[in-house]
Amino acid sequence: MVVKHPIRMKHIAPCGMNCAICTAYLREKKRCEGCYSPERIERRQCFIFSCEHVRGRCGPPCADYPCKRIRLMDKRYRTRYHMSVIRNLEEIRDHGIRQFVTNERERWTCRTCGGVIDVHHGRCVSCGKEREKPGRDKEE
Repeated sequence: MVVKHPIRMKHIAPCGMNCAICTAYLREKKRCEGCYSPERIERRQCFIFSCEHVRGRCGPPCADYPCKRIRLMDKRYRTRYHMSVIRNLEEIRDHGIRQFVTNERERWTCRTCGGVIDVHHGRCVSCGKEREKPGRDKEE
């Protein structure tokens, strides 16, 4: 079964993470529906989402941006998953959320079957093909 679904603006968390490529969103059991869904699971533990400075969806950063929480998450994601949440937020700021979502669809769609690539496992959830690392990720 090919898991195909569009990445939408509602999938972009305040930290810059694309919830639609997260293992918790892509799994079948105890699925998290993303930060903005009432059926969210992972948000309960998220220090960024519960921060009193987070307003709206990826809005203008607060005076402390990037705060320690964002920097730590960014370092972890760059090291383990070859993705930068700070870079995501900068892309949203510079080009708008619509362009960011368009870019994310291209970036996280399997070129072999059209399925979704799981950021945490680095492979397509439909066919299992390993993710090709595009030029942007090599810089991170």
